[in-house]
Amino acid sequence: MLNGKQKRLFRAQANQIKATVTVGKVGVTEQVKKFIDQAFNNKELVKVRILDTSPADCRQVAGELSELENTEVVQVLGRTVLLYRPLPDEKE
Repeated sequence: MLNGKQKRLFRAQANQIKATVTVGKVGVTEQVKKFIDQAFNNKELVKVRILDTSPADCRQVAGELSELENTEVVQVLGRTVLLYRPLPDEKE
């Protein structure tokens, strides 16, 4: 579980990150979850963009994505969700 100070640090780092995964009109699918898992292989922060055509609300999408293994939602800002997962070889 992230504390407020850690979330603030990650939000500051996320300013330089572009959205690597996009959720479209189909919503959160297994393919989207697979892309997110692959993105977490190289980095701790992943930014997900939710298109206007997505049937789900941004908070619903964030909730679905937070159910992925060891994944936490850092921020939901507009139609963008920032996710965090520690790198596999790191220990807290």
